[in-house]
Amino acid sequence: MLSEPRSGRLAAWGNALLAGFVSPDDAALAIVGDDAVHRVEGLPGETGPVGLTLALGRLRALGVTGYRVALPAPGHPLGLSGPPDFNARALDAEEAVVASGAAYGLVPEVYEAGPAGDVHVEVVWHCLPVREAPPADVPSLGEAERELAEALRDATEVLSRLDVAASGPVAEAAIDAYRARASRGAGETLAPGYPPRAVRVLELAQRIGLLISVAYENGHGGAVSASEMAARGEALRPVERVARRAQVAAYNAYVEERERER
Repeated sequence: MLSEPRSGRLAAWGNALLAGFVSPDDAALAIVGDDAVHRVEGLPGETGPVGLTLALGRLRALGVTGYRVALPAPGHPLGLSGPPDFNARALDAEEAVVASGAAYGLVPEVYEAGPAGDVHVEVVWHCLPVREAPPADVPSLGEAERELAEALRDATEVLSRLDVAASGPVAEAAIDAYRARASRGAGETLAPGYPPRAVRVLELAQRIGLLISVAYENGHGGAVSASEMAARGEALRPVERVARRAQVAAYNAYVEERERER
């Protein structure tokens, strides 16, 4: 949750490209980010993987008018609409992009090689057919923002009670890294063309995601007993669910707004 999902980058910059705010090459560069290369496999009319620039153009020619994000988790098919094969792949990857205007979806497969600090990352996006149906459990931006405000209060209370601050220097380093990244990227959370409210919702969802990441990944803090650790997980699961729903609502805001205008 702390890092931006690759599906979010593809959807956001893919939408900016469709709206004419960026060039194909600039969109592809933004989607790749710090990775080495992204390719798309399974595109109709192509016999093998192709680069992002070509793939985005081909998808547009196939009728794609927008991109939505899915961030599913076990028991929560958030943003998915089927069929089962696509849903299973998306659940395994914990993310996917679902096109509107044409029944295609993209699921990333990540390949990493090299030592820590110098990891070479390649991503293959598998293009698959999807079912044309409303995505599961995606809230409106307004609903997501209200849920996030409550979730932030709940998360702060839970983590204070369970003494997450005692997680130590690793947790502190994670928080410092997030603050530095947020400062550098102020106003650049989403691609051009997104409404300010979507940017605000995504930034708050990522802030809550940071708290959850620290709680889960950086030691047990003050929750040293099995019962306390179980209580932490029980308390954070609904907060994590709300944060994922809000991320999807933010990334999908471009498509939702266009559909309301029709």
